[in-house]
Amino acid sequence: MDARFDGRTVLVAGLGVSGRAAAQVLTDRGARVVTFDEHAPEADAADVAGLVAEGLRGADLVVTSPGLPPTHPVLAAAGERGVPVWSEVELAWQVRVPRDGGDGHPAPWLAVTGTNGKTTTVGMLESILRAAGRRTVAVGNVGTPVVLAAVDPALDVLAVELSSFQLHHTHSMSAQAAAVLNVAPDHLDWHGSLAAYAADKGRIYERAQVACVYDATDPVTEDLVREADVVDGCVAVGFTLGMPGVGQLGLVEDVLVDRGFARLRHTHAAELGTLADLAQLAGPAGVVPPHVVRNALAAAALALAHGVDPVHVRDGLRGFAPGAHRIVTVGRVDDVAYVDDSKATNAHAAAASLAAFEPGSVVWIAGGLAKGAQFDDLVRTRRDRLRGVVLLGVDRAPLREALARHAPDIPVIELDAGDTEPVMTRAVHSARRLAAGAPEGVPVTVLLAPACASMDQFTSYAARGDAFAAAVRSLHGEVGQERQPDGRP
Repeated sequence: MDARFDGRTVLVAGLGVSGRAAAQVLTDRGARVVTFDEHAPEADAADVAGLVAEGLRGADLVVTSPGLPPTHPVLAAAGERGVPVWSEVELAWQVRVPRDGGDGHPAPWLAVTGTNGKTTTVGMLESILRAAGRRTVAVGNVGTPVVLAAVDPALDVLAVELSSFQLHHTHSMSAQAAAVLNVAPDHLDWHGSLAAYAADKGRIYERAQVACVYDATDPVTEDLVREADVVDGCVAVGFTLGMPGVGQLGLVEDVLVDRGFARLRHTHAAELGTLADLAQLAGPAGVVPPHVVRNALAAAALALAHGVDPVHVRDGLRGFAPGAHRIVTVGRVDDVAYVDDSKATNAHAAAASLAAFEPGSVVWIAGGLAKGAQFDDLVRTRRDRLRGVVLLGVDRAPLREALARHAPDIPVIELDAGDTEPVMTRAVHSARRLAAGAPEGVPVTVLLAPACASMDQFTSYAARGDAFAAAVRSLHGEVGQERQPDGRP
């Protein structure tokens, strides 16, 4: 039992993976758990109005799902009644247990957020920590709920991926080291403004103990570090794709180096690895994309803040296996590469994806649920990569209009959902038509980097990527078959 929760009523709002984990941990600590979810039949309450009318059933605390915006009636009612609202991450921080073989302290957290690159960076960090012999696991926004890892005494350190949703209701976390990889417009429908979104990202730095890691070329992330209230002695460590200054990690030609933690950093840079150690993450042309290098430098900085040796950074990066749906070549037909980057769910991610390819070489499959985003900057800065565009999804208009303004000479095919043939199959066939006729020797890639969320037509970005891969596989049996520009025979 835990005196803070024993006999107290806790409302768990949202029965997704993190909500179920939170309910389990609270029950184990003696809390009286009431669950709410409008879409889960097993929840104790499903009616919002009824739950609010019942005074949240006397809840002393609300633990909320990241899917519920702060304006949700249940959370608004909690605020009016003076009931604290915690994220599952805040709960995890509160219930941490000591390590079983350590110094009696809970496992420290190395935390990562950002609009893009979180999952890759946390995966790299996990690989580096394991190469150093640490008992660790990547947890949080994707993967194991943080609250389950927090009560596991067998772990030495946690690699924690955090979304802005999770950080919004996190109040006391004190990471050993924390990183904001980047901030670009996303989830503005949830946060209300870019400023509010950035502020929630910046909460990851609050009470940081050893290091705040940031992109040294991005004034937004640097400002978030400057504004953070950290533990005395905590340092700011930047990463850059150029020659690093003191207090930074960066590149010297093709070598990743450290001048942030190295003992002789004022005069020397410590080697961490080379771009060849990231070869498994290279694009179809064999080049490691710049955003991947940034992710590797951020992961290295967090690991070094924890005390890992440089050799383990190298070994961890070499051993890291990229996740699915992140610039993965799923097939090659008629000398055209088909690349799945379905994880590129916003404009910033799609821009990074497109940047990995040669000018004029990409047939871009884009569209989905835009979440209020605009795409003018994306199209203006990446139009030189485009050979053609296939648009799908409910929010095609913002992309169509941006293309008309900034790339009017690029052919565009639009697909709607009203057809007997699956939309992704039609998209792949349409892209194949646009890819045809390239001059000999010019590499062409059909790239799924939607710049939008998937939930309008698919259950997840993974399902969208799987549909793309399946459609590409079907091309092998149809080579030579004539189809119309909309993908139909």
